[in-house]
Amino acid sequence: MADNIKKIEDLSLNAWPSYQMQVYDGWILRFSYFYTHRTNCAEQIGMSTLPVGEKIGYCESVYRRWKTPCIFKITPISEPSLDSVLEERGYGIEHETIVMTREAGRPAPGSFSPLPDGYRIHLSGRVDRKWLSGLFTLKGGISAVHKRIVPAMYAAIPMDEIAVRVEDGEGTVGTGLGILDRGTVGIYAIHVAERARRQGIASQIVSLILNEAEKKGASDAYLQVVSDNAPAKTLYRKLGFTDSYRCYFRVK
Repeated sequence: MADNIKKIEDLSLNAWPSYQMQVYDGWILRFSYFYTHRTNCAEQIGMSTLPVGEKIGYCESVYRRWKTPCIFKITPISEPSLDSVLEERGYGIEHETIVMTREAGRPAPGSFSPLPDGYRIHLSGRVDRKWLSGLFTLKGGISAVHKRIVPAMYAAIPMDEIAVRVEDGEGTVGTGLGILDRGTVGIYAIHVAERARRQGIASQIVSLILNEAEKKGASDAYLQVVSDNAPAKTLYRKLGFTDSYRCYFRVK
């Protein structure tokens, strides 16, 4: 189990680079002007030699210099003492997520119903300007700084991609992104506009990514979903995903 968790954590680091990264005694410090918790946190990636308390202090000084919150990602393979020490220092739990996986051997979703009238689906091997513009619209409230740095983060993804965008007459109503790495596809950026929900668009986006990934030799899949997002978890389970492990972030 630990080996599988380590593999998925490594794949997710490859799939979603931060704007800046620093390696420190078996930890990686990620910085992206607090675009997301995942891209703006310290997390364990290997063996450590320094005391945990000393390392926490160092991370606090680095993120203070970066002028963003000091956040630590906790997974089942994190150093056992890290979580308790952070709790003692006043770090609370934020943004709990469930990592779900779809193992090799499960049949691909296969054919699925066409999109409702008025919707068009676009498939690309790389994130492009229209995909990014649609993502920003769907997420809303994107700052000027994030509009500047996020395209560079997507451009830095070193793996093959499957970019899906759905539009109607008014613009983009759905996005999804598959990142291929070592026979596994990670599924990211699943967003659907409020006006287009409950029409099977998210299901079609994920199914298309899984089918395209299988054509490219990816037999396994993983994704991350916020733990209290019941509709999303229900959708992913219908597509063959099961809960694998829990992770969360500690923030003071």
